[in-house]
Amino acid sequence: MNKAVHIISLGCPKNLVDSEVMAAALAKGGYPVAADPEAAGVVVVNTCAFILPAKEESIAEVLRVAAWKKAGPGRYLVVAGCLPQRYGKSLAAELPEVDIFLDTNEVPHIAGHLDRIREKEQAAPVTVVRNPSFLMNASHDRLLTTPFYSAYLKIAEGCSNYCSYCIIPALRGKARSRKLEDIVQEAQALATQGVREIIITAQDTTAYGRDLKGHPHLGELLKQLAAVPGLSWIRLLYTYPGKLDDKTLQIMAGEEKICSYIDFPIQHGDDDILAAMHRKGGNAQIRESIARIRKIMPEAALRTSLIVGFPGETPARFQRLLSFIKEIRFDHLGAFKYSREEETAAAALPGHITERTKERRLRKVMEEQAIISGEINQSLIGRREEVLIEGASDIPEFPLVGRCRRQAPEIDGLTYVRGGDHAAGDIVPCTITGADVYDLYAEVEYK
Repeated sequence: MNKAVHIISLGCPKNLVDSEVMAAALAKGGYPVAADPEAAGVVVVNTCAFILPAKEESIAEVLRVAAWKKAGPGRYLVVAGCLPQRYGKSLAAELPEVDIFLDTNEVPHIAGHLDRIREKEQAAPVTVVRNPSFLMNASHDRLLTTPFYSAYLKIAEGCSNYCSYCIIPALRGKARSRKLEDIVQEAQALATQGVREIIITAQDTTAYGRDLKGHPHLGELLKQLAAVPGLSWIRLLYTYPGKLDDKTLQIMAGEEKICSYIDFPIQHGDDDILAAMHRKGGNAQIRESIARIRKIMPEAALRTSLIVGFPGETPARFQRLLSFIKEIRFDHLGAFKYSREEETAAAALPGHITERTKERRLRKVMEEQAIISGEINQSLIGRREEVLIEGASDIPEFPLVGRCRRQAPEIDGLTYVRGGDHAAGDIVPCTITGADVYDLYAEVEYK
């Protein structure tokens, strides 16, 4: 058997961290990780099952890899993560090409499952699905798949918010926080490896510590992370409106390493829709939270995400959302069509919206945001920004590309840079000289 393993990671950064833990566990267990599936004897698809498009992508990827498996003898296919966690043993009948189905608990144990299949101690297919309980810690090694200078840091697992549209508590369990000192230990290890930017992630980062003895505070965690030598940028994702308190904001404002960037998913702007979503607090609380952020961190770039076409979203309610977007003027915004998911409270609500209407509303939201984003970017011309260089660009006039503090990887725009000879991972002072709807253009400053 060719023991090399190729891993395909789908879905969110939190899933990516799981894939990196699996990669390290496999390598330690004698299964080297291969960048090319054609060089591998095993392919692992770490799936997402959050909403219908994610499930469809996961199934399509599994079927694609099944064709790879069929094309060569002695190949194995493992499906891991949220899809097996959600659908359990029913998947084995639907996808007979798969050798092993593993839930989210089996992330650190994947090598042992491969051993048993390879040695024929267990006949394929194997399905391992239990209630979600795994919580990684600093003792779990990771093989980073992000660029060497940037890494995600998962501070908690699961969620206890129980929004009516969301299946995550069933897939990942209740919110479970890692110990503060354990997180700092991992951050130190990442910095030793050359990581300069850590991106803090969880289902709800602002719920951090509430389930632990002594209730360690997110702000204190951020403060200790900022003290880790070698780190330059710390970025916070997935905060929950109403939970981002003044103490955390003041620490963020006072620590140079912490980016003035807040990911603040509001999901909607209409009180009736927010109530139907089971979102805690309404429009007034969102406004109050944004006002506090902008008072304490006036330079903060604010990113949000929205759901359009939720059941009961009348034209008037959608218009209130649109007006709210125009008024607040988020720096970055992502929007998604509501997906009717079985086993969620929202699936049984009256007033479901047609796909055509959802698509039209999504397009309208993004058209409005494009105007706002373009205007905000234009206002940044002349401003000084640090830029984390990521490599060569495809624009000859601006040969380098990277991100400034107000841009998170994958989800926001880029900054194109000219001037100087810089390598990936360098952080260089620049002046913004141009802008388009989502990207910025900059000149390196010389002392």
